[in-house]
Order: sequence, then C-alpha cells, then structure tokens
Amino acid sequence: QVQLVESGGELVQAGGSLKLTCQATLISININDINWYRQSPGQPREHVATITKSGSTNYADSVKGRFTISRDTAKRTVWLQMNRLKPEDTAVYYCNLARGTYSLWGQGTQVTVSS
Repeated sequence: QVQLVESGGELVQAGGSLKLTCQATLISININDINWYRQSPGQPREHVATITKSGSTNYADSVKGRFTISRDTAKRTVWLQMNRLKPEDTAVYYCNLARGTYSLWGQGTQVTVSS
C-alpha cells in the first residue's frame, strides 16, 4: 500500500527540539517534492517546509532558521528537525508528497509545545 507515515510528535517545552520522521512506502521520494504542513485547531493547514526532487529546500518564514528538512532517498525517509520550539508551533504535522495533480498525505503527528 502506497502511504506516508509520520512519527516523532510529542509534548515538549518551549525552547526544546523535536525531530519528525516521514516514512514513505512503495513510492520514491527522489522524484517527488515532499512537504511538511501543520494544522492547529480552527486554523487552515499551512505549509512549513519543502524538499524538492532535486534536493532544494524552502521554508515558511515562521520557521526559517529553526526548522530543517532533510531526506534519505535510499531509506525513503524525510525528516523535519525542529529547534527552538515555540508554543505557536503546536499543531498536527502532516507529511505530503506532491507530483503534478497527484497528492498523498500521511495521517499526521501531534506536536505540543508547552510554555
């Protein structure tokens, strides 16, 4: 079954760090853009970071300098390293694979940052 599975979310104190993992099954990540999105209650889903099929990266302004997206194409794994976490980073984080009109989402992992 083609799928993305996120893990690594948990409760952390402000200023702390977490590393989220997105594991792809039966689909290559080196020919697709991989994105991280997040959604807080009552808020629209927002883009956090992207790693393109060529390996370039881009970030939302709100996380630039604190978050880093990376990948291991052989392991079909993408990570989101999150440092200096803030309470406003609290959200469900989703991994997304996008290629043209095709889009695949994971089930999400909860990140909670306490103040």
